[in-house]
Amino acid sequence: MNSLAARTRVVCWLSYGVLLLQQVAEVWLGQAPWIIWLAVLLPLLVFLPGMLQDNLRSFIWLCFVCLLYFMRLVVSLFENPANVLAIIGMVAVVLLFCSGMMYVRWRARELRQAAAAAGGHGD
Repeated sequence: MNSLAARTRVVCWLSYGVLLLQQVAEVWLGQAPWIIWLAVLLPLLVFLPGMLQDNLRSFIWLCFVCLLYFMRLVVSLFENPANVLAIIGMVAVVLLFCSGMMYVRWRARELRQAAAAAGGHGD
């Protein structure tokens, strides 16, 4: 299980964790009320069960939601280019988007090949 998909999945999980921690730190340092905590963290956490079950649709939708965090982080970096938390978040969200997208592509290819081999196609 040392395929491209497996390695990309590890990068995806690591960047997901970093983005989640970055968002928690940013909201905590901003002393935001609970409704902001919910608005910031819920879109990321809603995909966690699907990701744990290796549901490719969850990874696809997570990539779409990452774009919202990307836009927010771009605005934050334009306001303060030296904001270390925003830089960490930007790196994490870009890595998450790219690795999630490539994981879905390579894992779907693996699943199609396994189904073709199990079905005896091409024999």
